[in-house]
Amino acid sequence: MTKNTITHTPIDALITVSKRLMRYEDRYNMTSEEFYKQYCKGGTEDSEDVVEWANAYQHFIALRRDLEEKVNKVA
Repeated sequence: MTKNTITHTPIDALITVSKRLMRYEDRYNMTSEEFYKQYCKGGTEDSEDVVEWANAYQHFIALRRDLEEKVNKVA
């Protein structure tokens, strides 16, 4: 039996994380950027949702920065 490996492009990963962020934004009626500013200032609770949202936003920022750097190298 062979093992199938699924590979995602950086754009696929960015889309997946963006969809996750949109669910949090809809649930809490707040943009991820606004949420993250409050989170960094200690203005949020430490619930599982909050920690997962913060992690997802950090991942989004890293993915976006990586893609921007790659685009800038090509341009």
